[in-house]
Amino acid sequence: MEYLGYFASIIIGISLGLIGGGGSILTIPILVYLFKVNPEQATSYSLFIVGLTALFGSYSHYKMGNLKLKSALYFAIPSVISILIIREVIFPQIASTLFSIASYSVSKDFLIMIIFSVLMITAAISMIRKSQPKIKAETNYIQLSIIGFVVGIITGFLGAGGGFLIIPALLFFANLPMKQAVGTSLLIITINSSIGFGGDLYIGTPINYPFLLGISAMALLGMIIGSQLSKKIDGTKLKPIFGWFVLVMGFYIITKEVLF
Repeated sequence: MEYLGYFASIIIGISLGLIGGGGSILTIPILVYLFKVNPEQATSYSLFIVGLTALFGSYSHYKMGNLKLKSALYFAIPSVISILIIREVIFPQIASTLFSIASYSVSKDFLIMIIFSVLMITAAISMIRKSQPKIKAETNYIQLSIIGFVVGIITGFLGAGGGFLIIPALLFFANLPMKQAVGTSLLIITINSSIGFGGDLYIGTPINYPFLLGISAMALLGMIIGSQLSKKIDGTKLKPIFGWFVLVMGFYIITKEVLF
């Protein structure tokens, strides 16, 4: 299963390189089901893997002129605030076992995976839909910041970069073309994930660095592949295919967590 996990890690980078998101949607299930990492620790590992991969991807897009720093900062600053609140204040206070009904207990790990699977299904539906958003004439920085705060909550709780939410926000409220939205999304994911992982280090979260760097190396290989493919392939055409894949995985996680 580990060999499959390392191969699947390449897809994390390819997804980020091509469509500016989707990496964290894959990272959590790969860590939990293929590498047997517990869900809570997987959220920390996901922040590192996705953040490091997005860093290299954002540099590649910077060289291509696809970064819009002002929009990235308006989105990222409120995201960082909500990430720190969630991971350093709220998340550590959540009990390992939330409640019990008869002989059945609902754990924090179970809640993480169920919420994540619902998020996967929601993201998949948005990627499968053929309708394209209508781009506004001017950048709405207030709404962009509000959405950034919301995405930060998701990043903090689930260890998800939130690219599948960032891309539409940049298209709707920052008036960016798709290529620039992808590049700017990667920069925002880098900032969010770095702050989240740094906060985990501050509170003493145990980290297996050799394992983490191994997964990250495979994801970086995927990022290189994805960045090169993005020059030749329209990422929007790949979104529906990736969406169906994520949809199946979302339902698989729900089934596995509830029935097994």
